[in-house]
Amino acid sequence: MKISRSYKTIYRKTSSIGLFALLCMGLYGCKKIYNLPDEKDFLSVNLTYDGKSFYPILGRTSRMGTLNSDHSTTPLHFEIVNPRYGDGRPYTDLFQVKPVYEWISRYDGTEKNLEEIEAKRKLVNRPLFEVDSTGTFILWNSSNNELIEPRSKDSVDLVQNIRYFDLKISNSGGSTIVKDFMILPWRVQDYDPYSDKNPYDGQTAPDPKDPKNPNKKSYIWPSYMVNVNGETSNRPLQTNDDFKDLVIYIRRFTGGNGHNLRFVFLDKDGKTINPESFNETKWKELVHGFNMKKTADYVQYDVAYPIPLTNYPTKYLNGNMAKVDFSYSRKGFGGDLITAKFGLNFRVFTKGDWEIVFHFQRENPRFENE
Repeated sequence: MKISRSYKTIYRKTSSIGLFALLCMGLYGCKKIYNLPDEKDFLSVNLTYDGKSFYPILGRTSRMGTLNSDHSTTPLHFEIVNPRYGDGRPYTDLFQVKPVYEWISRYDGTEKNLEEIEAKRKLVNRPLFEVDSTGTFILWNSSNNELIEPRSKDSVDLVQNIRYFDLKISNSGGSTIVKDFMILPWRVQDYDPYSDKNPYDGQTAPDPKDPKNPNKKSYIWPSYMVNVNGETSNRPLQTNDDFKDLVIYIRRFTGGNGHNLRFVFLDKDGKTINPESFNETKWKELVHGFNMKKTADYVQYDVAYPIPLTNYPTKYLNGNMAKVDFSYSRKGFGGDLITAKFGLNFRVFTKGDWEIVFHFQRENPRFENE
């Protein structure tokens, strides 16, 4: 009998499927009979990091290190092992467990009071330093100079005082150890910009242009200053390497409630300038703060720390920093309206009562009309 071509094709396909099924059954049977192991994950011997030396600042949450897994099967398990100083002594201070804030709802800058902000985060206990499930190292903002000794004040970092550690990485395919990570933390820097302080010892920083002159020092500068003229000279005030017409201090004050942020303005004689002089400033939108208090000497808010709370883009941020803008208007020659502006991009990391002082130290600004 003659078999049609279409029947032959079906027969071949059916036979192939049957053979494949028998082969699969055979393999399963062999695996079961001979107790063959399950297929293991792949763990590359070429796992690398983008860098192995870390210089975080204590008191801030810092995320460090990017893993190149070289196609290793995830998830991977990470464990910090063999923590030691350069002379081989073990250390444990980095792994003290302290409470840190964890967001449970998204902060978006629309919260109406401190209670609403606090309801969106909770305190959880974490080691000061740890590695997360992605292989990223985290130094939490619960760290400080008392819990962890920072790098040397004299800028000489002796090898016996430098911390090293290794990282064990594993999955079902096995484990490997990436050796000789180094962490050398800077002492706490409560705020940013920190240009007025020496980062090694926290003391007043010298003038960069005249560092040996004890009568000169470094300052925080405004982020910008436009159309701010001097009261006497009527020239544009400026702050740069040569002129320090407007300088800024970020400092603690006493008598607050523990979460105040205050803005103060000083004239060339060190006397306060009434904030009402800055008549175009949007005080209610200046910072994400509450219970604003305005006096003849300052403007004050209740705030949550750190500032900013997150990098979520809000009207209070410029990039990853909080921003404040002050402005005032006056009439120039010919009756034209002149709007003067100055501002600062900043961060405050340590909870407390802080004031940001804008000091017109060489000449007072001109507020009067021409």
